[in-house]
Amino acid sequence: MKQKNGIVTAAKQLASSHWDNRPDNTDISLLVIHNISLPAGDFSGHNVEDFFTGQLNYKTHPSFLELENLRVSSHLYIRRNGSCIQFVNFEKRAWHAGVSNFQGRENCNDFSIGIELEGTDDCDFTNEQYHQLADVSRQILKAYPKIRPENICGHSDIAPSRKTDPGPHFDWGRYLNSLDFGDRQNDI
Repeated sequence: MKQKNGIVTAAKQLASSHWDNRPDNTDISLLVIHNISLPAGDFSGHNVEDFFTGQLNYKTHPSFLELENLRVSSHLYIRRNGSCIQFVNFEKRAWHAGVSNFQGRENCNDFSIGIELEGTDDCDFTNEQYHQLADVSRQILKAYPKIRPENICGHSDIAPSRKTDPGPHFDWGRYLNSLDFGDRQNDI
């Protein structure tokens, strides 16, 4: 998988209108891992894609009513089968983190890339997801060298009072060990 000018070339492109420009002179220096399924635990259909593009029919499930006025997106979404969908160019600000803080710096959407994994806090992620996540993460690390190993975190790390994802079933060791930090290891 390759990344060029903020676009993952092998990913399906599904444009969201839920984004805006990053503040001027903002360096992308954080990678945030999330999980999502709509409704929770349902891995069929295209409800997540519809939600991120503002097309979700909120009347089709009772749990969707609380989402009705939210405008949310992510840069990437990795399905259970490993397929990857891009909603927002990496150079733009996707609306994935909400009220957030990383090492004293607020508004993480300003300086982060968000990747959503199809899943819940209660289930293991698939081999295909780990493979795709590692592949795309390596491309992101090459394109955005200010993202260091210590600047890769979960949504729960930047919004601990309100978020729990990617959850206890996400294998951080497996994921981080699959990344190639190359000569950047000396900077850690």
